[in-house]
Amino acid sequence: MNFYLNLFLIFLKVGAFTLGGGYAMIPVIQREVVHNHKLIDADEFLDIIAVSQSLPGAIAVNSAVFIGYKLAGIIGSLVTLLGIVLPSLVVIITVAIFYNEIKGLKVVQAFFQGVRPAIVALIAATVVKLTYSIPKKYINFFIITLSFVGIALLDIHPIVIIIACALIGLIFSRKEDSDELP
Repeated sequence: MNFYLNLFLIFLKVGAFTLGGGYAMIPVIQREVVHNHKLIDADEFLDIIAVSQSLPGAIAVNSAVFIGYKLAGIIGSLVTLLGIVLPSLVVIITVAIFYNEIKGLKVVQAFFQGVRPAIVALIAATVVKLTYSIPKKYINFFIITLSFVGIALLDIHPIVIIIACALIGLIFSRKEDSDELP
């Protein structure tokens, strides 16, 4: 099969069958591009997620564009972008047209009640999977803990946390060989 068509279909599948937005799509993208199709390795995927998270825009779209560019240049990034966005675009336009007629239906409300817990589980699974790829160093454990406490408990804006953690990473990068956890 044509490589571009295959790339499009991979991301069309992700976009069509993942509910819950960008973070819910990450484990599906990982399964497709790392495990099923072996287009990139797990460490490279983690780097792509880190960069995609740091950029403006949806993480899934950023990741798709980044992966497409890495694999096939600008055309690859356009193909993956179209694949991941097309299903959502079609659904959003359809829902927008019929929203007033369907918003009160019990089946629609029940659908969303069932989907919400699954989305939380997908996000939690992403956290667990990505944690395995992080080098076991004291500084990384400190950054994870600091980020969680800052965002979840102290309600510090995520942008401030990202900048602070990036600075901590830069400061402590010289000590990379030390502080290994057993």
